Amino acid sequence: MTADVASKVYLVGAGPGDPDLLTVKAHRLLSQCDALVYDSLVPREVLALVPEGAEQHFVGKRRGHHSVPQPSTNAVLVEMAKRHRCVVRLKGGDPFLFGRGGEEAAHLERHGVAVEVVPGVTAGIAAPAYVGIPVTHRRAGSSVTFVTGHEEIDKRRPGVDWRGLARSSDGLVIYMGLHNLPHICEELMAGGLETSTPAAAVQQGTVRGQKAVVSTLGGLADAVQAAELASPSIVVIGDVVNQRVESCAPEPAMVEMPIPLKQG
Repeated sequence: MTADVASKVYLVGAGPGDPDLLTVKAHRLLSQCDALVYDSLVPREVLALVPEGAEQHFVGKRRGHHSVPQPSTNAVLVEMAKRHRCVVRLKGGDPFLFGRGGEEAAHLERHGVAVEVVPGVTAGIAAPAYVGIPVTHRRAGSSVTFVTGHEEIDKRRPGVDWRGLARSSDGLVIYMGLHNLPHICEELMAGGLETSTPAAAVQQGTVRGQKAVVSTLGGLADAVQAAELASPSIVVIGDVVNQRVESCAPEPAMVEMPIPLKQG
């Protein structure tokens, strides 16, 4: 592509894994892009939508694995925009929900690159739904909080106030929380939640590796360990778990979530 041809980077949400949960716009952009920059946790059935001749770069991040630093990803996006008309930056779930999409959009704007976000279905809603758990319910309160359980060392603000959340939200949906789950549960109980508070964890929601544990706040960490759940998983805490309707849950897609092997 020559420099005088207008280009745009699309920050596209890939959804939680099931290819049927791709938005129509995401499907269209994937099928016509010139270049793809993609994360971990995108099934190959989704990647197969990309034209054969498109340039592709993997920039995934996973706890316990070699990861591409965010500044390197930012640089790749700017470079791709110089050479291609339609660049898809594909992110699991939704780009603006714990996906660093806001950081990448700001970086591209600073460098004069046109950028557009394409929202996706987030795992925090889809994974519980695929086991029949609604994240809100009239009988279970009027608020839900989406929160990350994975604390970055480079954040410029204090960590999550779990005790405060225990007092202020009717329900919690926790992303990337499995590693710190015992601490999270202890802090929530210290903040006032009863040990009997309903709780659940869903591994690889919407795809073949889906597995769920339903327990209580006091027993969840042990139940997760006993069931050998692993990341990626979503944790749901609150009375919404008791509103589960298993018969409404869709069948997980028969696709594999690409989970990299741990280093060392």
